[in-house]
Amino acid sequence: MSDYLVRAIGFNGSVRAFAVSSTETVGEAQRRHDTWPTASAALGRTMTAGVMMGAMQKGDDQLTIKVQGDGPIGAIIVDANAKGEVRGYAMNPHVDFELNQFGKLDVRRAVGTQGSLSVVKDAGLRDYFTGQVELVSGELGEDFAYYFTKSEQTPSAVGLGVLVNPDYTIKAAGGFIVQVMPGVDDETITQIEEALSKIEPVSKMIEKGFTPEEILEAVLGKEHVEILDRQDVTFSCNCSKDRFSNALIGLGEEELQAMIDEDHGAEAECHFCMEKYSYSEDELRDIIEEVRAQK
Repeated sequence: MSDYLVRAIGFNGSVRAFAVSSTETVGEAQRRHDTWPTASAALGRTMTAGVMMGAMQKGDDQLTIKVQGDGPIGAIIVDANAKGEVRGYAMNPHVDFELNQFGKLDVRRAVGTQGSLSVVKDAGLRDYFTGQVELVSGELGEDFAYYFTKSEQTPSAVGLGVLVNPDYTIKAAGGFIVQVMPGVDDETITQIEEALSKIEPVSKMIEKGFTPEEILEAVLGKEHVEILDRQDVTFSCNCSKDRFSNALIGLGEEELQAMIDEDHGAEAECHFCMEKYSYSEDELRDIIEEVRAQK
């Protein structure tokens, strides 16, 4: 089944919720970046959160998430938009450890517990929103929940899960975000808290094959959930040779000429999707002419 996301409301509109199956999307990132299991879990959790946060945007809006902890994985960068498209990478994809005391991939050890989680939202027309919080867990689900509560003043529960096969491929990935809206009554909050305390870990639900709809029904209770719509989710990168050509223009004539003289060409690689773009000497000369034309 292809990955998809659902938007929902709960408890007569006093709650909004998102859930996603992201197995193929995280799997595509794993294949492109050759991530090892613990790194796959960290990157996959961040991408899963990112695609749900992207669904909170409108139109052509997009956002960038950066998780920068003190663990060996280094920075994790994820871009997402309102169309269900997401891409991401980890600075060090070759991170793996023994399972933690709970028998799960030790994401906290890979990410670290000291550092920050930042979100930059680009609404176009140079309209940016930036929010940043310190890491509180390193497990990422708790960190995103803390981000929503502190940076966006929206109390939230976040569940993120990634399961990895012995051959390092992705077995299953998905998650949910549940947020209470202003004016919610205490009884509803109590019901949600009780439900969250009783549900299985999201990774267990994913392992059992729960759909996004079923995840929300498990979290909030079937009688309290109203699904609003469904959206396909994919790994998608907007890089292109033209975009890299524009970046090369910014290097200036002297550096471009050095590429011709010393390397007899150039190769650029996208951090997000690992696509490579080659430039011949003649193509670099054409870019030099563009640099000159801009002077």
